[in-house]
Amino acid sequence: MNEMTRPTPATTPADWASDQEVRWCPGCGDYAILKAVQKTMPELGADPARTVFISGIGCSSRFPYYMETYGFHTIHGRAPAIATGVKLANPELDVWIVTGDGDGLSIGGNHMLHLLRRNLDCQVLLFNNEIYGLTKGQYSPTSREGTTSPSTPWGSVERPVFPCEFALGAGARFIARVIDTAQKQMPQVLRRAYEHRGTSFVEITQNCVVYNDGVFEGFTDKKNAANTQIWLMHGQPMLFANGSKGLRVNHDRLRLEVVDVTDANRHEIVVHDETNKAIAKMLVSMRFPEFPVALGVIFCDPRPHFGAALEAQRAAHAGDTVADLDALLRKGSSWEVKGIGGEG
Repeated sequence: MNEMTRPTPATTPADWASDQEVRWCPGCGDYAILKAVQKTMPELGADPARTVFISGIGCSSRFPYYMETYGFHTIHGRAPAIATGVKLANPELDVWIVTGDGDGLSIGGNHMLHLLRRNLDCQVLLFNNEIYGLTKGQYSPTSREGTTSPSTPWGSVERPVFPCEFALGAGARFIARVIDTAQKQMPQVLRRAYEHRGTSFVEITQNCVVYNDGVFEGFTDKKNAANTQIWLMHGQPMLFANGSKGLRVNHDRLRLEVVDVTDANRHEIVVHDETNKAIAKMLVSMRFPEFPVALGVIFCDPRPHFGAALEAQRAAHAGDTVADLDALLRKGSSWEVKGIGGEG
């Protein structure tokens, strides 16, 4: 859990809302995410004076303007790099990164990969609408094959990036997924992300009403959600469809499969273990509509975070001689240049 070194004043959601006009398209899923975050922060006991939101470029990246905290609206894809500097310079800050599928997984994919493998103590909220909304609807790294857009008028022929699969492959120790409209479950996921020490990666599927409206409707429609979503709970069987269906391991193919639950096979239903990376790989590889969409905390297996490792290294070398940069630059072969400006 993020450590507090002094009493934190009680706050309300209103204390976390800035005086800036929220400027997203009417109906944008970002409104629901903003509301959930502002609602959750007081429940966490967080302190606005020790909280910073850092974003890159894109619709989602306007987020810092709307939070009454410290914030940086940085450059395209570089939010993880800025966040790393902020957290290492002041470890007591709670650092949140807000990014989109294009910002975080295209130009920022390299930075995101290294943030995850280093395991910096921060929270990443990746808004995934499978499109570039700010620049008028071009296809993004997460757009599905066949997506028609201004940059792919005949349909995209690229295989998309799947954010949670990417995060797991990059070495993330906490991976979760939630839906923008899941106002009951999102605060629970955000709390778990906040309590985790290390990089918490949360994919939030977010509807773009202008350029990609309804792209997630197949599994987000509330009328059929029981059959298309599976909310994971540590230590609980992986059941959905009101308990009538579940997931078991097909040992011949080494993958999960959907089965109708009966008394005879109930013992075969997989019990969710957040620390099991092999099962997490199967969960993030499930594709709708063959499978329900896995939601909630998919993987959580903590290890020492980047800042703690650096601090331990610094403490171990506390008595070492302080390096002299000037002496280091002049060590070995060196040259003295004369005659600049016609002299010499």
